[in-house]
Amino acid sequence: MHMQVGPRRGRRFNAPVVVLSLLLVIALGAWWGVDYLRARLAGNGCDQLTPVEITAAPDMAPVLTRLARTVPQEECFSVNVTSSDSAKTADALGTNTSAGPDVWVPESSTMLLQARDAGAWNLPESGQSVASSPVVLGMPDETARRFGWPGKKPAWQEVLDGSPVGMPDPARDPLGIATLLGLRKLTEKAPDPAAAFTAGMRKLSVPNQAPAEFPAAFPATEQSVLARKLVASYPGVPVQGFDYPYVVLPKASEASRGAAERFLRLLLDPLAGATFADAGFRAPTGQFAVPRAQDSRTDPTAQLPGPPPAADMYAVLQAWAGANLSARVQVLLDVSGSMAATVPGAGKSRMELTLQAATQGLGLFKPSTELGMWLFSTKLDGDKDYRVLLPMRTIAEQKTSGGVEQLQAVRPKPGGATGLYDSILAAYQNARQNWKPGRINLVVVLTDGRNEDGDTIGLPRLLEELGKLQDPRKPLPVIGIGIGPDIDASELRQVSTATGGDSFTTPDPRKISDVFYQALSKIMCQPPTCKN
Repeated sequence: MHMQVGPRRGRRFNAPVVVLSLLLVIALGAWWGVDYLRARLAGNGCDQLTPVEITAAPDMAPVLTRLARTVPQEECFSVNVTSSDSAKTADALGTNTSAGPDVWVPESSTMLLQARDAGAWNLPESGQSVASSPVVLGMPDETARRFGWPGKKPAWQEVLDGSPVGMPDPARDPLGIATLLGLRKLTEKAPDPAAAFTAGMRKLSVPNQAPAEFPAAFPATEQSVLARKLVASYPGVPVQGFDYPYVVLPKASEASRGAAERFLRLLLDPLAGATFADAGFRAPTGQFAVPRAQDSRTDPTAQLPGPPPAADMYAVLQAWAGANLSARVQVLLDVSGSMAATVPGAGKSRMELTLQAATQGLGLFKPSTELGMWLFSTKLDGDKDYRVLLPMRTIAEQKTSGGVEQLQAVRPKPGGATGLYDSILAAYQNARQNWKPGRINLVVVLTDGRNEDGDTIGLPRLLEELGKLQDPRKPLPVIGIGIGPDIDASELRQVSTATGGDSFTTPDPRKISDVFYQALSKIMCQPPTCKN
Protein backbone atom coordinates (compact mmCIF):
# COMPACT_ATOMS: atom_id res chain seq x y z
CA MET A 1 0.00 0.00 0.00
CA HIS A 2 1.54 3.26 -1.06
CA MET A 3 0.99 6.30 1.08
CA GLN A 4 1.93 9.82 0.01
CA VAL A 5 3.46 11.80 2.78
CA GLY A 6 3.21 15.60 2.54
CA PRO A 7 5.77 18.04 3.86
CA ARG A 8 5.76 18.67 7.64
CA ARG A 9 4.39 22.09 8.45
CA GLY A 10 6.71 22.58 11.45
CA ARG A 11 9.91 22.18 9.37
CA ARG A 12 8.86 24.38 6.52
CA PHE A 13 11.35 27.11 5.48
CA ASN A 14 10.57 30.34 3.76
CA ALA A 15 13.57 30.87 1.49
CA PRO A 16 13.27 34.64 1.05
CA VAL A 17 13.06 35.18 4.83
CA VAL A 18 16.10 33.00 5.46
CA VAL A 19 18.12 34.82 2.85
CA LEU A 20 17.17 38.20 4.22
CA SER A 21 18.00 37.09 7.76
CA LEU A 22 21.41 35.85 6.73
CA LEU A 23 22.14 39.07 4.90
CA LEU A 24 21.11 41.05 7.97
CA VAL A 25 23.40 38.97 10.23
CA ILE A 26 26.29 39.37 7.81
CA ALA A 27 25.71 43.10 7.56
CA LEU A 28 25.54 43.51 11.32
CA GLY A 29 28.62 41.36 11.76
CA ALA A 30 30.51 43.36 9.17
CA TRP A 31 29.39 46.61 10.76
CA TRP A 32 30.40 45.42 14.25
CA GLY A 33 33.71 44.05 12.94
CA VAL A 34 34.59 47.25 11.18
CA ASP A 35 33.70 49.24 14.28
CA TYR A 36 35.75 46.90 16.47
CA LEU A 37 38.73 47.09 14.14
CA ARG A 38 38.34 50.83 13.84
CA ALA A 39 38.39 51.12 17.64
CA ARG A 40 41.42 48.86 17.89
CA LEU A 41 43.28 50.69 15.12
CA ALA A 42 42.28 54.10 16.39
CA GLY A 43 43.74 53.17 19.72
CA ASN A 44 46.86 51.07 20.01
CA GLY A 45 45.80 47.59 19.04
CA CYS A 46 45.51 46.53 22.71
CA ASP A 47 42.50 45.50 24.72
CA GLN A 48 43.94 47.59 27.54
CA LEU A 49 47.20 49.22 28.57
CA THR A 50 49.16 47.76 31.47
CA PRO A 51 50.21 50.64 33.74
CA VAL A 52 53.74 50.80 35.13
CA GLU A 53 54.28 53.23 38.01
CA ILE A 54 57.90 54.32 38.46
CA THR A 55 59.31 56.42 41.29
CA ALA A 56 62.69 57.89 40.39
CA ALA A 57 65.32 60.16 41.89
CA PRO A 58 64.68 63.83 40.99
CA ASP A 59 67.63 64.06 38.58
CA MET A 60 66.62 60.87 36.77
CA ALA A 61 62.84 61.35 36.59
CA PRO A 62 62.81 63.86 33.66
CA VAL A 63 64.83 61.52 31.42
CA LEU A 64 62.63 58.53 32.21
CA THR A 65 59.54 60.63 31.52
CA ARG A 66 60.95 61.58 28.14
CA LEU A 67 61.73 57.96 27.30
CA ALA A 68 58.32 56.80 28.54
CA ARG A 69 56.77 58.81 25.71
CA THR A 70 58.70 56.72 23.16
CA VAL A 71 57.14 53.37 24.17
CA PRO A 72 55.62 51.91 20.95
CA GLN A 73 51.84 51.60 21.06
CA GLU A 74 51.98 47.93 20.19
CA GLU A 75 53.83 47.26 23.44
CA CYS A 76 50.47 47.64 25.24
CA PHE A 77 51.76 49.33 28.39
CA SER A 78 52.04 52.88 29.69
CA VAL A 79 54.63 54.34 32.03
CA ASN A 80 54.03 57.05 34.60
CA VAL A 81 57.11 58.51 36.32
CA THR A 82 57.01 60.28 39.69
CA SER A 83 59.95 62.25 41.04
CA SER A 84 60.68 61.66 44.72
CA ASP A 85 63.53 62.15 47.18
CA SER A 86 65.17 58.74 47.56
CA ALA A 87 65.45 58.90 51.36
CA LYS A 88 61.72 59.54 51.63
CA THR A 89 61.00 56.69 49.23
CA ALA A 90 63.24 54.37 51.25
CA ASP A 91 61.35 55.28 54.44
CA ALA A 92 57.98 54.79 52.73
CA LEU A 93 58.95 51.38 51.35
CA GLY A 94 60.16 50.35 54.78
CA THR A 95 56.92 51.24 56.53
CA ASN A 96 54.50 49.93 53.88
CA THR A 97 55.91 47.19 51.66
CA SER A 98 52.51 46.44 50.08
CA ALA A 99 52.04 49.93 48.62
CA GLY A 100 54.10 52.20 46.40
CA PRO A 101 55.32 52.05 42.81
CA ASP A 102 56.09 49.06 40.61
CA VAL A 103 59.64 50.24 39.96
CA TRP A 104 62.11 52.34 41.92
CA VAL A 105 65.14 54.07 40.38
CA PRO A 106 67.17 55.77 43.16
CA GLU A 107 70.50 57.49 42.53
CA SER A 108 72.59 54.77 44.10
CA SER A 109 72.49 51.13 45.15
CA THR A 110 73.35 52.34 48.65
CA MET A 111 69.75 53.56 48.92
CA LEU A 112 68.52 49.99 48.43
CA LEU A 113 70.47 48.97 51.53
CA GLN A 114 69.02 51.91 53.45
CA ALA A 115 65.49 50.94 52.39
CA ARG A 116 66.11 47.39 53.60
CA ASP A 117 67.34 48.80 56.91
CA ALA A 118 64.15 50.86 57.11
CA GLY A 119 62.05 47.66 56.94
CA ALA A 120 61.79 46.78 53.24
CA TRP A 121 63.44 43.40 53.90
CA ASN A 122 62.15 41.85 50.64
CA LEU A 123 63.67 44.59 48.48
CA PRO A 124 66.49 43.37 46.19
CA GLU A 125 69.98 44.44 47.25
CA SER A 126 70.88 45.42 43.70
CA GLY A 127 69.26 46.35 40.42
CA GLN A 128 70.10 46.88 36.76
CA SER A 129 71.96 50.15 36.28
CA VAL A 130 70.37 52.30 33.55
CA ALA A 131 72.87 55.19 33.71
CA SER A 132 75.75 56.46 35.82
CA SER A 133 77.41 59.66 36.95
CA PRO A 134 80.64 60.20 38.90
CA VAL A 135 80.45 62.01 42.23
CA VAL A 136 82.69 65.07 42.19
CA LEU A 137 83.26 68.27 44.11
CA GLY A 138 81.47 70.99 42.20
CA MET A 139 82.51 74.63 42.39
CA PRO A 140 81.90 77.92 40.59
CA ASP A 141 84.55 79.36 38.28
CA GLU A 142 85.94 81.83 40.83
CA THR A 143 86.65 79.03 43.32
CA ALA A 144 88.20 76.80 40.66
CA ARG A 145 90.56 79.59 39.57
CA ARG A 146 92.05 79.66 43.07
CA PHE A 147 93.30 76.14 42.40
CA GLY A 148 94.83 76.91 39.00
CA TRP A 149 91.85 76.20 36.73
CA PRO A 150 91.61 76.19 33.73
CA GLY A 151 95.37 75.63 33.46
CA LYS A 152 95.10 72.55 35.69
CA LYS A 153 92.30 70.50 37.15
CA PRO A 154 91.63 70.94 40.89
CA ALA A 155 92.17 67.74 42.88
CA TRP A 156 89.96 66.63 45.77
CA GLN A 157 92.68 66.78 48.38
CA GLU A 158 93.75 70.35 47.61
CA VAL A 159 90.12 71.49 47.55
CA LEU A 160 89.48 69.84 50.93
CA ASP A 161 92.64 71.42 52.34
CA GLY A 162 92.10 74.89 50.95
CA SER A 163 88.38 75.62 50.75
CA PRO A 164 85.20 75.18 52.81
CA VAL A 165 83.35 72.13 51.48
CA GLY A 166 79.64 71.65 52.08
CA MET A 167 78.34 68.22 53.04
CA PRO A 168 74.82 66.79 52.78
CA ASP A 169 73.76 64.47 55.59
CA PRO A 170 75.00 61.00 54.53
CA ALA A 171 72.26 59.38 56.60
CA ARG A 172 69.76 60.87 54.12
CA ASP A 173 71.66 61.73 50.95
CA PRO A 174 73.61 59.26 48.78
CA LEU A 175 75.91 62.12 47.76
CA GLY A 176 77.13 62.19 51.34
CA ILE A 177 77.82 58.44 51.37
CA ALA A 178 79.75 58.61 48.10
CA THR A 179 81.80 61.55 49.40
CA LEU A 180 82.75 59.64 52.56
CA LEU A 181 83.72 56.57 50.53
CA GLY A 182 85.91 58.78 48.35
CA LEU A 183 87.50 60.46 51.33
CA ARG A 184 88.31 57.12 52.94
CA LYS A 185 89.89 55.96 49.68
CA LEU A 186 92.06 59.08 49.63
CA THR A 187 93.34 58.42 53.15
CA GLU A 188 94.03 54.68 52.79
CA LYS A 189 97.79 55.15 52.40
CA ALA A 190 98.22 57.69 55.21
CA PRO A 191 100.47 56.63 58.15
CA ASP A 192 97.34 56.45 60.34
CA PRO A 193 94.40 55.98 57.92
CA ALA A 194 91.72 56.15 60.62
CA ALA A 195 93.05 59.41 62.06
CA ALA A 196 93.49 60.90 58.58
CA PHE A 197 89.93 59.89 57.64
CA THR A 198 88.53 61.47 60.81
CA ALA A 199 90.54 64.66 60.23
CA GLY A 200 89.23 64.80 56.66
CA MET A 201 85.64 64.41 57.78
CA ARG A 202 86.00 67.29 60.19
CA LYS A 203 86.94 69.55 57.27
CA LEU A 204 83.50 68.92 55.82
CA SER A 205 80.61 71.07 56.94
CA VAL A 206 77.99 69.77 59.33
CA PRO A 207 75.05 67.87 57.78
CA ASN A 208 71.57 69.16 57.02
CA GLN A 209 72.83 72.35 55.38
CA ALA A 210 72.16 73.01 51.72
CA PRO A 211 75.11 73.19 49.33
CA ALA A 212 73.95 76.65 48.29
CA GLU A 213 75.14 77.88 51.69
CA PHE A 214 78.66 76.76 50.81
CA PRO A 215 79.57 78.47 47.53
CA ALA A 216 83.21 77.36 47.71
CA ALA A 217 82.72 73.64 46.88
CA PHE A 218 80.26 70.85 47.55
CA PRO A 219 79.62 67.22 46.56
CA ALA A 220 77.68 66.89 43.32
CA THR A 221 77.21 64.54 40.41
CA GLU A 222 78.98 65.18 37.15
CA GLN A 223 75.54 65.35 35.55
CA SER A 224 74.45 68.25 37.78
CA VAL A 225 77.78 70.03 37.27
CA LEU A 226 77.26 69.87 33.51
CA ALA A 227 73.71 71.18 33.85
CA ARG A 228 74.77 74.10 36.08
CA LYS A 229 77.98 74.90 34.17
CA LEU A 230 80.22 74.42 37.21
CA VAL A 231 83.75 73.05 37.44
CA ALA A 232 84.20 69.45 38.60
CA SER A 233 87.00 68.21 40.85
CA TYR A 234 87.58 64.46 40.59
CA PRO A 235 89.03 62.44 43.50
CA GLY A 236 91.90 60.88 41.54
CA VAL A 237 91.11 57.43 42.99
CA PRO A 238 88.30 55.01 42.07
CA VAL A 239 85.25 56.23 43.96
CA GLN A 240 81.71 54.92 43.92
CA GLY A 241 79.48 57.20 41.84
CA PHE A 242 75.76 57.00 41.17
CA ASP A 243 74.65 53.85 39.34
CA TYR A 244 70.86 54.49 39.12
CA PRO A 245 69.64 50.92 39.70
CA TYR A 246 66.31 49.97 38.09
CA VAL A 247 64.50 47.77 40.61
CA VAL A 248 61.15 46.07 40.03
CA LEU A 249 59.52 45.97 43.45
CA PRO A 250 57.97 42.82 44.95
CA LYS A 251 54.47 44.34 45.08
CA ALA A 252 54.29 44.74 41.27
CA SER A 253 51.63 42.57 39.61
CA GLU A 254 52.68 39.94 37.10
CA ALA A 255 51.43 42.09 34.21
CA SER A 256 53.18 45.23 35.48
CA ARG A 257 56.35 43.27 36.15
CA GLY A 258 56.43 42.01 32.56
CA ALA A 259 55.77 45.52 31.21
CA ALA A 260 58.45 46.99 33.52
CA GLU A 261 60.99 44.51 32.18
CA ARG A 262 60.11 45.48 28.59
CA PHE A 263 60.57 49.16 29.48
CA LEU A 264 63.96 48.31 30.97
CA ARG A 265 65.02 46.77 27.64
CA LEU A 266 64.05 50.04 25.98
CA LEU A 267 66.16 52.02 28.49
CA LEU A 268 69.20 49.85 27.75
CA ASP A 269 68.82 50.25 23.99
CA PRO A 270 71.56 52.36 22.32
CA LEU A 271 68.91 54.78 21.07
CA ALA A 272 67.94 55.55 24.67
CA GLY A 273 71.63 55.98 25.51
CA ALA A 274 71.70 59.12 23.39
CA THR A 275 68.83 60.58 25.45
CA PHE A 276 70.70 59.87 28.70
CA ALA A 277 73.86 61.43 27.25
CA ASP A 278 71.99 64.57 26.19
CA ALA A 279 70.92 65.00 29.82
CA GLY A 280 74.53 64.63 31.04
CA PHE A 281 74.41 61.00 32.18
CA ARG A 282 76.91 58.31 31.30
CA ALA A 283 76.09 54.76 30.29
CA PRO A 284 76.13 52.08 33.04
CA THR A 285 79.66 51.18 31.91
CA GLY A 286 80.93 54.64 32.86
CA GLN A 287 81.34 55.91 29.29
CA PHE A 288 79.25 58.49 27.47
CA ALA A 289 77.01 56.85 24.87
CA VAL A 290 77.62 59.87 22.62
CA PRO A 291 81.11 61.43 22.59
CA ARG A 292 81.17 64.79 24.35
CA ALA A 293 83.19 67.78 23.27
CA GLN A 294 86.31 68.20 25.40
CA ASP A 295 86.14 71.03 27.92
CA SER A 296 88.04 72.02 31.03
CA ARG A 297 85.05 71.76 33.36
CA THR A 298 84.72 67.98 33.40
CA ASP A 299 86.79 64.90 32.63
CA PRO A 300 84.97 62.43 30.37
CA THR A 301 87.68 59.80 30.93
CA ALA A 302 86.91 59.34 34.64
CA GLN A 303 85.89 55.77 35.42
CA LEU A 304 83.34 54.38 37.86
CA PRO A 305 83.89 51.36 40.11
CA GLY A 306 80.99 49.11 41.04
CA PRO A 307 78.72 49.66 44.06
CA PRO A 308 80.57 49.44 47.39
CA PRO A 309 80.19 46.41 49.67
CA ALA A 310 77.55 46.95 52.33
CA ALA A 311 80.21 46.71 55.06
CA ASP A 312 82.09 49.67 53.54
CA MET A 313 78.98 51.81 53.53
CA TYR A 314 78.15 51.04 57.15
CA ALA A 315 81.76 51.63 58.20
CA VAL A 316 81.98 55.15 56.75
CA LEU A 317 78.55 56.08 58.08
CA GLN A 318 79.49 54.91 61.57
CA ALA A 319 82.74 56.88 61.36
CA TRP A 320 80.82 59.98 60.25
CA ALA A 321 78.41 59.57 63.16
CA GLY A 322 81.33 59.39 65.58
CA ALA A 323 83.11 62.39 64.10
CA ASN A 324 79.95 64.49 64.21
CA LEU A 325 78.37 63.10 67.37
CA SER A 326 75.20 62.31 65.46
CA ALA A 327 73.21 59.80 67.49
CA ARG A 328 69.93 57.94 67.68
CA VAL A 329 69.19 57.21 71.35
CA GLN A 330 66.42 55.03 72.76
CA VAL A 331 66.14 55.84 76.49
CA LEU A 332 64.51 53.47 78.97
CA LEU A 333 63.64 55.32 82.21
CA ASP A 334 62.77 53.54 85.46
CA VAL A 335 59.55 54.86 87.06
CA SER A 336 59.15 52.13 89.69
CA GLY A 337 57.91 53.16 93.13
CA SER A 338 61.42 53.20 94.61
CA MET A 339 62.31 56.19 92.40
CA ALA A 340 60.12 58.30 94.72
CA ALA A 341 62.49 57.71 97.65
CA THR A 342 64.03 60.88 99.04
CA VAL A 343 67.81 61.04 98.74
CA PRO A 344 69.44 61.89 102.11
CA GLY A 345 71.30 65.17 102.00
CA ALA A 346 69.81 66.19 98.64
CA GLY A 347 66.27 67.19 99.55
CA LYS A 348 65.08 65.60 96.29
CA SER A 349 63.82 62.22 95.20
CA ARG A 350 65.79 59.82 93.03
CA MET A 351 63.40 60.63 90.20
CA GLU A 352 63.93 64.38 90.52
CA LEU A 353 67.71 63.98 90.46
CA THR A 354 67.54 61.63 87.47
CA LEU A 355 65.26 63.94 85.49
CA GLN A 356 67.47 66.91 86.31
CA ALA A 357 70.57 65.11 85.00
CA ALA A 358 68.73 63.82 81.92
CA THR A 359 67.39 67.27 81.02
CA GLN A 360 70.85 68.82 81.36
CA GLY A 361 72.33 65.97 79.33
CA LEU A 362 70.07 66.74 76.37
CA GLY A 363 72.03 69.96 75.88
CA LEU A 364 75.19 68.00 75.19
CA PHE A 365 73.76 66.37 72.06
CA LYS A 366 73.47 68.08 68.69
CA PRO A 367 69.95 69.31 67.84
CA SER A 368 69.90 66.76 64.99
CA THR A 369 70.37 63.84 67.43
CA GLU A 370 67.27 61.65 67.50
CA LEU A 371 65.90 60.67 70.90
CA GLY A 372 62.97 58.59 72.07
CA MET A 373 62.00 57.73 75.64
CA TRP A 374 60.13 54.82 77.17
CA LEU A 375 59.08 54.51 80.81
CA PHE A 376 59.19 51.17 82.60
CA SER A 377 58.05 49.62 85.87
CA THR A 378 55.55 46.74 86.07
CA LYS A 379 52.18 46.53 84.31
CA LEU A 380 52.62 50.06 83.02
CA ASP A 381 50.56 49.50 79.85
CA GLY A 382 48.18 46.60 80.43
CA ASP A 383 50.40 43.54 80.90
CA LYS A 384 53.42 45.33 79.44
CA ASP A 385 56.02 46.74 81.82
CA TYR A 386 56.80 49.69 79.52
CA ARG A 387 55.14 52.43 77.50
CA VAL A 388 56.24 55.19 75.15
CA LEU A 389 56.61 58.66 76.65
CA LEU A 390 58.39 60.44 73.78
CA PRO A 391 58.36 59.00 70.25
CA MET A 392 61.65 59.11 68.37
CA ARG A 393 62.29 62.68 67.17
CA THR A 394 65.26 65.01 66.90
CA ILE A 395 66.13 66.88 70.07
CA ALA A 396 65.23 70.10 68.28
CA GLU A 397 61.76 68.67 67.59
CA GLN A 398 61.40 67.34 71.14
CA LYS A 399 62.07 70.81 72.51
CA THR A 400 59.56 72.53 70.22
CA SER A 401 56.86 69.87 70.68
CA GLY A 402 56.89 69.95 74.48
CA GLY A 403 59.04 66.87 75.02
CA VAL A 404 61.13 68.49 77.75
CA GLU A 405 57.99 69.46 79.65
CA GLN A 406 56.62 65.91 79.33
CA LEU A 407 59.90 64.55 80.67
CA GLN A 408 59.90 66.88 83.66
CA ALA A 409 56.31 65.90 84.46
CA VAL A 410 57.16 62.18 84.84
CA ARG A 411 56.31 60.70 88.24
CA PRO A 412 57.05 57.24 89.72
CA LYS A 413 54.30 54.62 89.72
CA PRO A 414 53.19 54.07 93.34
CA GLY A 415 53.89 50.48 94.30
CA GLY A 416 55.41 49.72 90.91
CA ALA A 417 58.25 47.20 90.85
CA THR A 418 61.24 47.12 88.47
CA GLY A 419 60.34 45.15 85.33
CA LEU A 420 63.85 45.41 83.93
CA TYR A 421 64.44 42.39 81.69
CA ASP A 422 61.28 42.43 79.56
CA SER A 423 61.59 46.21 79.12
CA ILE A 424 65.23 46.07 78.01
CA LEU A 425 64.48 43.34 75.47
CA ALA A 426 61.47 45.21 74.03
CA ALA A 427 63.41 48.48 73.78
CA TYR A 428 66.37 46.72 72.18
CA GLN A 429 64.19 44.91 69.64
CA ASN A 430 62.56 48.21 68.71
CA ALA A 431 65.93 49.97 68.38
CA ARG A 432 67.29 47.11 66.25
CA GLN A 433 64.26 47.20 63.97
CA ASN A 434 64.62 50.97 63.54
CA TRP A 435 68.44 51.07 63.41
CA LYS A 436 69.55 53.98 61.26
CA PRO A 437 72.85 54.22 59.36
CA GLY A 438 74.93 57.37 59.74
CA ARG A 439 74.17 57.66 63.45
CA ILE A 440 75.48 56.25 66.73
CA ASN A 441 72.57 53.97 67.65
CA LEU A 442 72.19 53.41 71.41
CA VAL A 443 69.85 52.06 74.05
CA VAL A 444 70.34 53.88 77.40
CA VAL A 445 68.85 52.31 80.54
CA LEU A 446 68.37 54.55 83.61
CA THR A 447 67.39 52.57 86.73
CA ASP A 448 67.67 52.58 90.52
CA GLY A 449 67.25 48.86 91.13
CA ARG A 450 67.53 45.27 90.03
CA ASN A 451 64.84 43.27 88.25
CA GLU A 452 61.86 42.64 90.60
CA ASP A 453 59.40 41.17 88.11
CA GLY A 454 58.80 37.49 88.82
CA ASP A 455 56.87 37.03 85.57
CA THR A 456 59.84 37.69 83.27
CA ILE A 457 62.13 36.03 80.76
CA GLY A 458 65.01 35.97 83.25
CA LEU A 459 68.57 37.16 82.83
CA PRO A 460 69.99 34.08 81.00
CA ARG A 461 67.22 34.24 78.40
CA LEU A 462 67.64 38.03 78.05
CA LEU A 463 71.35 37.65 77.36
CA GLU A 464 70.63 34.87 74.87
CA GLU A 465 68.07 36.99 72.99
CA LEU A 466 70.37 40.02 72.97
CA GLY A 467 73.13 37.84 71.54
CA LYS A 468 70.88 36.78 68.65
CA LEU A 469 70.19 40.43 67.81
CA GLN A 470 73.84 41.41 67.34
CA ASP A 471 75.07 42.56 63.92
CA PRO A 472 78.73 43.67 63.70
CA ARG A 473 77.90 45.93 60.75
CA LYS A 474 75.22 47.72 62.77
CA PRO A 475 76.44 48.28 66.33
CA LEU A 476 73.75 48.87 68.93
CA PRO A 477 75.26 49.01 72.45
CA VAL A 478 73.28 49.22 75.67
CA ILE A 479 74.57 51.87 78.06
CA GLY A 480 73.47 51.06 81.61
CA ILE A 481 73.23 53.86 84.19
CA GLY A 482 72.38 52.71 87.71
CA ILE A 483 71.99 54.75 90.90
CA GLY A 484 71.22 53.86 94.50
CA PRO A 485 72.01 51.09 96.99
CA ASP A 486 69.62 48.60 95.34
CA ILE A 487 71.51 48.47 92.03
CA ASP A 488 72.83 45.11 90.83
CA ALA A 489 75.98 46.29 89.08
CA SER A 490 76.71 42.79 87.75
CA GLU A 491 73.28 42.59 86.16
CA LEU A 492 73.72 45.86 84.25
CA ARG A 493 77.28 44.99 83.29
CA GLN A 494 76.27 41.63 81.79
CA VAL A 495 73.50 43.24 79.72
CA SER A 496 75.78 46.02 78.47
CA THR A 497 78.68 43.69 77.69
CA ALA A 498 76.42 41.38 75.66
CA THR A 499 75.75 44.29 73.28
CA GLY A 500 79.22 45.84 73.17
CA GLY A 501 78.19 48.58 75.56
CA ASP A 502 79.20 49.69 79.04
CA SER A 503 77.59 50.32 82.42
CA PHE A 504 78.05 53.11 84.98
CA THR A 505 76.75 52.78 88.52
CA THR A 506 76.93 54.53 91.89
CA PRO A 507 75.26 53.63 95.21
CA ASP A 508 74.88 57.36 95.95
CA PRO A 509 72.00 58.91 93.96
CA ARG A 510 73.49 62.36 94.60
CA LYS A 511 76.22 61.44 92.12
CA ILE A 512 73.76 60.75 89.30
CA SER A 513 75.04 63.79 87.36
CA ASP A 514 78.64 62.59 87.57
CA VAL A 515 77.67 59.10 86.40
CA PHE A 516 75.40 60.47 83.70
CA TYR A 517 78.11 62.71 82.25
CA GLN A 518 80.65 59.91 82.50
CA ALA A 519 78.34 57.75 80.39
CA LEU A 520 77.71 60.55 77.88
CA SER A 521 81.43 61.23 77.48
CA LYS A 522 81.89 57.53 76.69
CA ILE A 523 79.05 57.67 74.17
CA MET A 524 80.20 60.87 72.49
CA CYS A 525 83.94 60.20 72.32
CA GLN A 526 84.52 57.91 69.37
CA PRO A 527 87.68 56.30 67.97
CA PRO A 528 90.28 57.20 66.90
CA THR A 529 90.10 60.26 69.21
CA CYS A 530 89.21 57.90 72.09
CA LYS A 531 90.53 54.38 72.14
CA ASN A 532 88.28 51.55 73.31
